[in-house]
Amino acid sequence: MAGGFAKDGAVQDQIDDTVNDAVDQIRSRLPDSDSESATECDECGEPIPEERKH
Repeated sequence: MAGGFAKDGAVQDQIDDTVNDAVDQIRSRLPDSDSESATECDECGEPIPEERKH
């Protein structure tokens, strides 16, 4: 299939780069795994079992 002036796979490379950039950006917003876990549910206020905190 003709690709014009773009090398084969260039469009897919651009899509992959865009997705990877978005994933990196979202990951940077996540809390650190070393940070303290929540102790109670935000919605109902019930305590979170110790097994679920990590």
